[in-house]
Amino acid sequence: MNDQSVDRPTAGTRSTRQKRAVEAALLASDDFRTAQEIHDALRRDGESVGLATVYRTLQALTDAGEVDVVKTDGGEAVYRRCSTTHHHHLVCRHCGRTVEIEGPAVERWAASKAAENDYVDVSHTIELFGTCPECRAARA
Repeated sequence: MNDQSVDRPTAGTRSTRQKRAVEAALLASDDFRTAQEIHDALRRDGESVGLATVYRTLQALTDAGEVDVVKTDGGEAVYRRCSTTHHHHLVCRHCGRTVEIEGPAVERWAASKAAENDYVDVSHTIELFGTCPECRAARA
């Protein structure tokens, strides 16, 4: 689990019980989860938070750079609290298990392509999807 504090308010937003509950649900998992999965977990824990509130909170956290969002192979948005350093993700398409990975060769390639075309202030996102060892073993 990440060690980031739930008490730190997101820039430009007030801290509400619902927002704190969504943040706590994010901290409870190291894997990417859909808004619906987060909402379901909150309901199981007895939290009264609407699905629309979960979506709004996730969007605010994403806009503030506190949550990473990726699109799955099926196009669904999934969310996760991540480290604050630049990284990429290797995500199991079956269970959602996620590994933060670095890609020095990718970073050099991106910088090179930007320089070749005289671009500055370039950013990129790379997500890799596959099957983790546990899911591979379960399917064998």
